[in-house]
Amino acid sequence: MQSLLDSQTFNGKQKYSLIKQIADTLRDEKDYQGLILFLTDWVDNNPDDMYNSYWLLMTADAYLAQGAEPVAEYYFDRILQQCPDLLIKGNSAHFICLQKLIQISKTPSHRIKYFNELISRFPQNVNTTELYLRLALEYQNDSQWSQALKTYSLFLEQPDATTIQIAGEPDAYKNARHLVDFNNSSKDWTFESLSALEEAVKKAIRNYDWRALDRYKAKVNFFSMSWKQDENDANSQEEFSMYSWMRGKRIRYNDALDEASNPNEAYLRTWGWNSYVPVWYLYFRKVDFPLDPDIHGNWEWAGIYLGNKL
Repeated sequence: MQSLLDSQTFNGKQKYSLIKQIADTLRDEKDYQGLILFLTDWVDNNPDDMYNSYWLLMTADAYLAQGAEPVAEYYFDRILQQCPDLLIKGNSAHFICLQKLIQISKTPSHRIKYFNELISRFPQNVNTTELYLRLALEYQNDSQWSQALKTYSLFLEQPDATTIQIAGEPDAYKNARHLVDFNNSSKDWTFESLSALEEAVKKAIRNYDWRALDRYKAKVNFFSMSWKQDENDANSQEEFSMYSWMRGKRIRYNDALDEASNPNEAYLRTWGWNSYVPVWYLYFRKVDFPLDPDIHGNWEWAGIYLGNKL
């Protein structure tokens, strides 16, 4: 067949059919090295072949079949950079490459490039809401916090943002909402340390200083809920003042934080708030916001769990 291929009497379509027949035979025989040598040699010697995208796509797939993902990534990316797009059974070769690259690339900066290209070139073929979320996470993993915030904002603007679920990120919407809202806030309620926050809250309770407690409450996503509720439930996010809960009450608190506290979260058991649910656990949380080093690592009073622990 190779001798036939070298013949000058074949037109473009005939040469395509012959190359594909040779390549398919090598692939079916699992002669991946032979397939790679044959196709790469053809592409190098025929740079103007309109089907080079297809030949290099087969080359990349052959490397994938051998577990050589970094080399496969090189060839998928080479198609994007050097070859015009080509429809293969109705599918764009470039789109196929981008899908493969998203799956196998281990480098955040590369994945960022591929996600951006998918969104800009093939919005009709993908769920852009999901890709905005994935792209924002990649920016975050690459410590590009400004870009992460911009992309999270784009994600939150999508009508189906609350319904998107991706593996490993069960709280994606909540985290994105909190990060964007926190960035747009004054952040003036945080304390430099857990001990400073704990002492300030205890002092306010001792002095029945509801105004101070209102100042200490986080101004973004502060919740008040039972242990069984979800933090994102509408009822758990209602705004309220501590005034009505402290007036005429004798509020007490434990001397020490709850034993369930850890380096990132802490609980202070208090009681005496009302006759129906007298016990409240005040929930303190370390601030995770690397975009602002002055705030990152501070502590905030993030919410209230109503009732005794389950």
